[in-house]
Amino acid sequence: MNPSTTATRDLLGPLALDTDPAAYLAVHGALDEPAADALLDDRERHVRAEVRDLVAHVVAPAAAAIDRNHTFAHDSYKALAAAGLAGLLVPREFGGTGDSTVAYAAAMEEITAGCAATSLIYMTQMHAAYPILYAGSPELAQRYVPGLVNGSLLGSLAVTEPAAGSDASALRTRAVPDEDPDGHRRGYLLSGSKTFITTGDRADVMICFATVDPKAGRRGITAFVVDGDAHGLTRGVPFAKMGMHGSSTAEVFLDRTPVPTTSRLGSEGSGWKILLSSVTKSRISAAAQGVGLARGAYAHALAALHRTHGATLPQDAALALAQLRGRILAGRLLLLSVAREVDRAGDAASGQVAITKQSCTDLGWQVSVEAVRVLGRHGDLAVLGAERYLRDAKVTQIYDGTNEVQRLIVARDTNARLEGVLW
Repeated sequence: MNPSTTATRDLLGPLALDTDPAAYLAVHGALDEPAADALLDDRERHVRAEVRDLVAHVVAPAAAAIDRNHTFAHDSYKALAAAGLAGLLVPREFGGTGDSTVAYAAAMEEITAGCAATSLIYMTQMHAAYPILYAGSPELAQRYVPGLVNGSLLGSLAVTEPAAGSDASALRTRAVPDEDPDGHRRGYLLSGSKTFITTGDRADVMICFATVDPKAGRRGITAFVVDGDAHGLTRGVPFAKMGMHGSSTAEVFLDRTPVPTTSRLGSEGSGWKILLSSVTKSRISAAAQGVGLARGAYAHALAALHRTHGATLPQDAALALAQLRGRILAGRLLLLSVAREVDRAGDAASGQVAITKQSCTDLGWQVSVEAVRVLGRHGDLAVLGAERYLRDAKVTQIYDGTNEVQRLIVARDTNARLEGVLW
C-alpha cells in the first residue's frame, strides 16, 4: 500500500464530533453565540441543552450510516420521544410539554445540526399533530396525538398534488358525501392523488386536504384525518432523492376512501384556514432546519480544517469561515425572534415567517456549499460530512412552500403594509 495513501486515510477518517459525544458537545458549545442565547429564557435554554445532549449521544453518531444506508431514522426519533422531547408544542394532556415555538425552533436547529433526516421526521410528526390539535375534537386528539408524540404512530401531512403544489387552492382531491342505503350521511369518500408526501409510504395517520367543491376554490377546501389502513388508500414506492435519505417521500392515492364525519377537522370549507395556521408552524420548522444545516456544515468544515492544519488555518479558509459565522448568527437571531413573534401573534406573523423560511433555508444551502468549497479537494468526501449537509439542504428551499413562493408572500405583505401610505 502506498504510504501517502495510508497517511491521507488516517488524516481524513471520521471526525470526532461524529463519533465522540464529548467532542460534539464541546464543538457545538463553543459555537454558541451570547447574542442568540439572550433570546432564550431559562426553560428554552434547558430544552436546547437536553436536545443537544441526546443528539450528541444518539442522533449524530447514527447520522452518517442512516444517510449511507437509506435507513428510515425512526429509532432516532423514538429516542427523542422517549426522553420527552418530541411533543414540545403539544399540551400535556396529549403527551407533550406545552413549550413555546421558540423552544421548538431551538430544538429543531439542534436536531438538524446532528441529522437533518431525523429532524424531518421530527417536524412531520408535529405537522400531523398540529391540525388535529387546532381543529379536531378532543376525542380525535386523544386518539391520535399521543401516538404521534411518542412515535408509536407515524404521521403525514397530505397537501401537495401533481397539479397543485404551492397553490393549495387548486387541489383536486375530492370529498363527496358518503350515505348508507337509507340515505343517512355516514361521512365522505375521498378520491385523488397526493405527491411528495413525507413519510407517505408508511404513515399510520394522514391529514388530508381535499375539496368538497372544486368550483369554490379556497372555500371548498376541507381537512380530514385519514387512517393509514383505510380502504382505498394505497401508496407509491418512495422517491429516490438527492438528500434526506433517512426520511421517505412518496405518492399517496385515494380511491373512494371512506372517512367518517367525526374525522373531519373543523367545518366544511375551513381547510384553508387550518392549512394557513399549519404552515406557520411548518415554515418555522423548515427555517430552523436551515440554521441547523448551516451550523452543522460549518462545524464539520472547521473540524476538518483544524485536523488538517492544526490551530492556525490558512488565511483564505479562516476568512471564509469568519464570514459564515456572522451569517449563521444573523440567521439564528432571525429565527428565534420571529418564533417569539409567532408565540405572540400567531398567524398574523405570516409575512415575517415567510421572510424567515426563505432566508434561513437559503442560508443552509449557501453555507453548506461554502463549507464544501473551503475544504478544497476533500470537500466531497462523505467521511467529512459537509457534503451530506449540502445534499440535505437543497430540499428545504423547495418544500413547505418554495422560496420563490415565500418571496411572493413577502412582496404581497409589503404592498399591504404600504397601502394607504404610498398610494
